[in-house]
Amino acid sequence: MDEVTFRSDTVLSDVHLYTPNHRHLMVRLNSVGQPVFLSQFKLLWNRDSGTDSGPELACHGDMHARKAPPPGSGSPGSPPPRSSHTGEALALQAGQEGLGAQLDEDGDLDVVRRPRATSEPDLAKPPRDKVHPTILTQEEADALGPEAPESCPHSIIQIEHTMATPLEDVGKQVWRGALFLADYILFRRDLFQGCTALELGAGTGLASIVAATVARTVYCTDVGADLLAMCQRNVVLNSHLAAAGGGVVKVKELDWLKADLCTDPSVPFSWSEEDIADLYNHTTILFAAEVFYDDDLTDALFNTLSRLVHRLKNACTAILSVEKRLNFTLRHLDVTCEAYDHFRSSLQALEKLAEGRLRFAVEPVEASFPQLLIYERIRQLELWKIVAEPAP
Repeated sequence: MDEVTFRSDTVLSDVHLYTPNHRHLMVRLNSVGQPVFLSQFKLLWNRDSGTDSGPELACHGDMHARKAPPPGSGSPGSPPPRSSHTGEALALQAGQEGLGAQLDEDGDLDVVRRPRATSEPDLAKPPRDKVHPTILTQEEADALGPEAPESCPHSIIQIEHTMATPLEDVGKQVWRGALFLADYILFRRDLFQGCTALELGAGTGLASIVAATVARTVYCTDVGADLLAMCQRNVVLNSHLAAAGGGVVKVKELDWLKADLCTDPSVPFSWSEEDIADLYNHTTILFAAEVFYDDDLTDALFNTLSRLVHRLKNACTAILSVEKRLNFTLRHLDVTCEAYDHFRSSLQALEKLAEGRLRFAVEPVEASFPQLLIYERIRQLELWKIVAEPAP
């Protein structure tokens, strides 16, 4: 197919940000005309830990199967794991070796910039680098032979997603925080075993699908008919994984700006009375990943979280995955983490909440659990645990 150039008003997911030129299988266009791609994640049994239970995941890199390399090793065809300290050391070494070439005649630092290619015919706009992913049709993917996806139904997780969207549609992409959360779910199988769980802002449904390999029922929730339809397709594509463990994923609409669940049967992905009763009577785990990028949405999520746990029959635990994103702002003329700071303030406010029949205990989760998927586990990825218990 023709090359696709991402425009400056689109957001590219972290998962594909560093691999823009990989082959990507485009399976369809969604209802708003965005290309939908298919990525595959390989599911292996983790025998290194000495247990027969607990799957190990390795990302196919969309089309290529690769098991996650051990720390300190690289895999052919993929970049080595990144380390911030290693990067700083390499940068310092490079700076020392080429110091003479980086200074101008006055002794000032002379930064050499690589040439930029014009990607827009409109010369009034500033030039941008081109990013040209290779998009495959199904026929082209079949012709790849050995490079085509493996077909082993019980070892593959398939996820349909977009690669670049406007900000309001970022839920259609796969994000690092969802993979980070999936790692934790597989590590803490005891916490999710046989439970009823609810994901808030599920997006493509990846974390819910992984949770359903352990949990009894997972309510996979988000808002927007197109997004929920994509999520439902992913659930169907991977239904055998949940069925093998006796679990089930139910895709439902949950609007954080509304106080009640939608029960109108004419609305797609609405709630039945039986589902609502099951949700409130049996849910013990709530989880969410990468939904804290907008202050208003963060406020809405915490309001929804508080409202839900007060309606639940049992004490519950919430696991939240967040990435601390650094941005330069003109308002501060400095690098800040405003979305993350607002998230932390919301956690503190929840912990100090004195009214109501529940109290909330908030604590960070140590990120020392095994990395079972190939992604860049950076220091800015964090997990937070909220335990809601009856107030004394």
